[in-house]
Amino acid sequence: MSEGYARITGWGKYVPARVVTNDDLAKIVDTSDEWITSRTGIRERRLRGENDTTSSMGAAAGREALASAGLRPADLDLIIVATSSPDYLLPSVASQIQHLLGAACGAFTMVAGCAGWVYGLTTASQFIAAGTYNRILVIGVEIISFALDWTDRTTCVLFGDAAAATVVEASEEPGGILAMELGSDGSGAHALYVPDGGSASPISQRTIDERRQYLRMDGPDVFKFAVRTLSSSLKRTVYQAGLTPDEIDLYIPHQANKRIIETAARQLRVPLDRFYINIDRYGNTSAASVPLAMVEAIEEGRLKDGDLVAMCAFGAGLTWATVVMQMGTGELSAAYSLFSVARARFLARRASDVVFDTAQGALLPLYTRIYGLRKRL
Repeated sequence: MSEGYARITGWGKYVPARVVTNDDLAKIVDTSDEWITSRTGIRERRLRGENDTTSSMGAAAGREALASAGLRPADLDLIIVATSSPDYLLPSVASQIQHLLGAACGAFTMVAGCAGWVYGLTTASQFIAAGTYNRILVIGVEIISFALDWTDRTTCVLFGDAAAATVVEASEEPGGILAMELGSDGSGAHALYVPDGGSASPISQRTIDERRQYLRMDGPDVFKFAVRTLSSSLKRTVYQAGLTPDEIDLYIPHQANKRIIETAARQLRVPLDRFYINIDRYGNTSAASVPLAMVEAIEEGRLKDGDLVAMCAFGAGLTWATVVMQMGTGELSAAYSLFSVARARFLARRASDVVFDTAQGALLPLYTRIYGLRKRL
């Protein structure tokens, strides 16, 4: 094995057949289609079927990705599974998926909330860049519905279940990940968490009585974190790649809330149609969110060989992860050259962005107050 570039060569997805609309949810909690859509952009989501498990869904997406890449399970050197909703605390769901696929390689689970798949993608690229492995399957899969309190309209309307996978292979052709950023802020751990079920607070009668086995979220805090993180991390990583925001062909953000994406587009001064959005069909699928959007963007022809794409996810931890990469193979865009005209433009634009970012940061408290007001209406 030799050092090389890491590129995505295969992709696949699995979404449960069961569709739950906003009108369906309005029958069980105090909400409406208009209330959910206007605040989140979500119209429907997919929920697990009777026979769906995290391992079965992850394996289904993995099979499709392998077929897309023209590979067999035996060709894999490693499997990385990003999830916060495994079948069991033990064993690792990655080992279950490895067995279901019939692969004979190492496998491990990565827990980084909604940012998990992007963390996994960067990890896979480092194994390949180091010359350790040649072919790695990276899966993002979640069954969040099992951890939702279906009497709490502030959380149960937001999430859905799904799986998506990518095959990452070594290549001698330039391309793949051009820049990355991984981040964590554990001071916000309780802004998005499940109180009981871990070693700190095992399941007890109190758990059931107080519904502490379900996900809890501080909406305003998470919204503020997401608005600040999405645009700033994207901008830093794009600059790190020697590019400017307008040179990215497609942005694939974590599908948590359409208003967060709209705010990021304004802050980056990039047209909203340059952002891929499928939150209306799936809601927030956590670690599956970004890879699911990427797979659909490829299927729809929005993301093509040679395109520059920026992907960013954020979530529980609090964590975030961003990558800028070139899809497929071929010569790197001239915009990536250190001495390109784009690089000179980027230096000039970056100076002006400092002023713009300062102004946007001053408005964040206002965004948060507006968000809180809307939640109370």
